[in-house]
Amino acid sequence: MREIPITSIQSVRIGQTENLKAGTGCTVVICENGMAAGLDVRGGGPASRESQLLNPLTAAHQIHAIVLAGGSAFGLGAANGVMQYLEEHGIGYDVGVTKVPLVVQSDLFDLTVGDAFVRPDSAMGYEAARRAFESPNYQDGGYGAGCGATVGKICGMETCMKSGIGSYAVEIGELQIGAIVAVNALGDVFDWKSGKQIAGLLTEDHSALRSTADHMKASIQVIDNRFTANTTLAVVITNAQFIKPQLCKIAGMAHNGYARAIRPVHTSADGDSIYTVSVGTVQADQDLVGTLAAEVVSEAIKKAILSAESAYGFPAAKDLTL
Repeated sequence: MREIPITSIQSVRIGQTENLKAGTGCTVVICENGMAAGLDVRGGGPASRESQLLNPLTAAHQIHAIVLAGGSAFGLGAANGVMQYLEEHGIGYDVGVTKVPLVVQSDLFDLTVGDAFVRPDSAMGYEAARRAFESPNYQDGGYGAGCGATVGKICGMETCMKSGIGSYAVEIGELQIGAIVAVNALGDVFDWKSGKQIAGLLTEDHSALRSTADHMKASIQVIDNRFTANTTLAVVITNAQFIKPQLCKIAGMAHNGYARAIRPVHTSADGDSIYTVSVGTVQADQDLVGTLAAEVVSEAIKKAILSAESAYGFPAAKDLTL
């Protein structure tokens, strides 16, 4: 098994755009010929669009694009711009009079980072799609959907850390699988192999890391609202051939990668979601691919943390001496 760039997986185009001043952005994954896809949502507060397309009982066998964005539910309009670009280029499901692009989207909450009233919109989605085709620009860090991402927010934004978007991919023989993860968790982030905490809740003077789980254990008092800027989003991409029900199962297994790297995870204040897409014809064991999906998700989470730069007053892991 060897590491490969996420962009080396054939048949997918990835574009990103962001508003650095406002602290928000979007990341678009496109397959112009269509891709089978599954979805597993474990968080209690998702903001999403067209999720039912990925229900195994619905008719759509393929979709054309996935949008990950900031802006919470306000940012769901970014998919309109992606649809516009794809329709202009003849990409979508043929309905006779036009082609309808099938585009799904999930958003994270970054409204408390920069400008709460600037959100991903149709123009931003259009630009991300254009870049995916004309000048693919994916990179890890504070870009795209990761622009306003932060972690460790149990005590509010004053003691959280800057995160971002990260990717990791591997190849075994003909099989390729990778993940893109925008890490915007309520909880802390750990190196899944060593168990060391690498980001999350800071002490009030920002001199050390604290445990979110330990902080929660200090009181059993009911907290009515923890929606302070959460949700981790991922797209797992493989060239192995699977259909929608299998991909939904693989997406479920990929959530093990969240659980290994983020604690606590899948809370009522997170909208944690994982898409899994098939863009090839390689024959591979479903359980192997699910196992690898969890591993690449964990590594992509780590990459998101270590690639982030301090911004908006929030320190990043690379800039702290702990």
